[in-house]
Amino acid sequence: MRHPPPWPLPPSALQACRLVEPPNGARITVAGLVILRQRPGTANGVIFLTLEDETGIVNVIVWRKMYEAYRRAVIAGRMLRVTGRIQRDNGVTHVIADTIEDISDMLDMLLDPKLGEIGKTG
Repeated sequence: MRHPPPWPLPPSALQACRLVEPPNGARITVAGLVILRQRPGTANGVIFLTLEDETGIVNVIVWRKMYEAYRRAVIAGRMLRVTGRIQRDNGVTHVIADTIEDISDMLDMLLDPKLGEIGKTG
């Protein structure tokens, strides 16, 4: 059985496919590529981020105060690590950001050919 190459997950990051496991309100950490940033004019300064890891997507809500504290990472980060509380409402799961870390430098790890060999069998 072939497994996909491992993703360079930062310590303690929960994969998107496992977001159903923690209880509502639990503090979790997720990481992934930033595939969407939205700042609707009607959202009163709230930013919506969509991160993607190897298993799916994660919706992140960044309140104005957090945006001001982590502005550079939110605007420029290509790959982020976000810690916050999980929120489920009407079948939609979000992570309400408490801390945001730009881990874009980890993208270079994806180019390492050794990663492609890990997880292969036969």
